[in-house]
Amino acid sequence: MGHYAKVKNGIVENVIVATQEIAEAMPDSDDETSYIKCSYNTMNGVHYGSDGNPDGGTALRYNFPSIGHTYDSVRDAFYPAKPFPSWVLDEATCSWNTPTPHPDDGKYYLWDESTTSWVEE
Repeated sequence: MGHYAKVKNGIVENVIVATQEIAEAMPDSDDETSYIKCSYNTMNGVHYGSDGNPDGGTALRYNFPSIGHTYDSVRDAFYPAKPFPSWVLDEATCSWNTPTPHPDDGKYYLWDESTTSWVEE
């Protein structure tokens, strides 16, 4: 058994648990739909063990998808929708980065797209 994302036109519509045979036999309404294997232990291009630590396993398709995520067939990667226009996709992790690093001072901040900066909450 494994996890498979139902992808139509590059967008995840559902994630199911099935055998590979079942996923390959799923009826598709058209040629734009496919079931793509994914791993719930994968995040930002790293595979994590049951203890929450990187375990050196295969990081399958960069991220575990959710409904609405993008499947990029060129990168063979899942990633969420772009949160803000100024954010940039990190090619190494297929995650979104802000143009300004998050302050590391223990305070709480929110992203302000109009100033492309972090504002203390």
